[in-house]
Parts: sequence; structure tokens; C-alpha cells
Amino acid sequence: MLQVAPTLQVSLAQTPADIRAAQRLRYDVFVEELGGIGPHVDHTARLETDPFDAFADHLLLRDARQRESATDGVIGVYRIMTRDQAKKAGQFYSEDEFDLSPLLQSPRALLEIGRSCLHPQARGGAGLMALWQGLSDYARDHAIDTVFGVASFHGTDPAPVQNALSHLHHMHLAPPEIRPVSKTPDAFTPIQSEDVDRKNAMRSTPALIKSYLKLGGAIGQGVFIDHAFNTIDVCMVLNTRDVPDNAFARPKRSPE
Repeated sequence: MLQVAPTLQVSLAQTPADIRAAQRLRYDVFVEELGGIGPHVDHTARLETDPFDAFADHLLLRDARQRESATDGVIGVYRIMTRDQAKKAGQFYSEDEFDLSPLLQSPRALLEIGRSCLHPQARGGAGLMALWQGLSDYARDHAIDTVFGVASFHGTDPAPVQNALSHLHHMHLAPPEIRPVSKTPDAFTPIQSEDVDRKNAMRSTPALIKSYLKLGGAIGQGVFIDHAFNTIDVCMVLNTRDVPDNAFARPKRSPE
């Protein structure tokens, strides 16, 4: 579906209809696919919404060939919120789950990313690359120093992913000056580093989290069990200066 990159378009939502298209895709992924039951889900209209939507920017990935679909061609979404937008909203979304004091008390230009999802046929490859390129452009245009936000493991029982979560804790913990800390510290206790099976840990880690790590990202301390969304959340943190210059380089197309 997404092998022809020129059909992909990345832009910010400009109209209420754009935002509704994003919310419909979020419903398809978070509610129908993953079993989420958030308090602001509208099953009749098939929209996954929350109060932060009105204050944030919405980065949309569209496939021009799918403009007649229920989501108006939207096949990928990032909800993004600057520090100024969070002040208007009253807080960052992540603050319900993690203590962000190290970030909030710093002078850093912050960008929270969340509600990230892709249509199943758009995961990986050109679609994800295009969406990340748009996110990178937004961060550059707004002189962002640090990008952060929750990323998730499916399910609400840490036991099956204890190995993966422990590996993240021991190998990819963010430095104290930018380290969010879970507001539910008893939700998970990592196993000892020497007991971690690293190969199995990486196999059990969601692709999106592994991609953040490849860009130089790290995680906050602890996890938050989000029962409404049927997820185990970690807080990812990424300093934009740590992202390799060629991270979003577009691959050369093979000769026809």
C-alpha cells in the first residue's frame, strides 16, 4: 500500500474536519484494535477524543489514494503539544502518569508527542519515515530541545513483558536531569540486570519504542498501567541534538 512514497503527504490539521479524521483513525486503532475504553470515546461517531485535542497540534499522514476513506486518507497521526500549548491546557497529558519535574523546571523548549498511531498497512517503511520527517521539521521550526511522551506495551499485566521493561530500565534509563518518574512507583519492579535476557527483551519491545531508542531516546523511571487504554506506558525522552543528522534521510529509490 505504501511503497510509492510520492502518494504520502504530511501536514498539520487545519480544520475541525482534519481533527475528526485523526480522531477516527485513533478510534480504529486504540478502541477497535487495542481494546481501549477511554472516557471520551464516542462509539456512535467512532471518535477517540480527549480534552487536550483542542489545545494541541495534530500532525497527519495522508495517502492521496485513500481520500475517499472514512478517515479522509489519514493513515497516521501524532498529537503534538508545546510548552505554551500545555500551559493553555493546564498541563501536559503525560503529567497524569509521570512526574515531569526535571523537564518542567528546566529552560528547555519541550514538545510532547502522543496519541501516535498508524493504520495497520502503514506501519513501518515509507509511512513511518514520512511521519517522523514531519515531526522532525516541526521540532526544528519550533526550536525544540527535548521531545517526550508516553509509549506503550499492549496489555495491563507487566509480568509477560517484565524482561523487556527491565532491559529498558537497566540499559536505557534517561539521565536524572531529564528523567520523568512514574506516579505509580509500585506498578513494576525490574529484575536484576544479570537476569535479563537481552535478545528476548528486544523481541518483546514494541517497534515504536525500539525506533525511539535508535534515534537516541531514553526512558523515564517506572511504568504506568493505563487500564482505560489497555496499555503499560513508559515515558520516552529524546534530546533533539542526539538525533543523527541522517536519521530521516530518504532512501534512494531503485532504478525502474
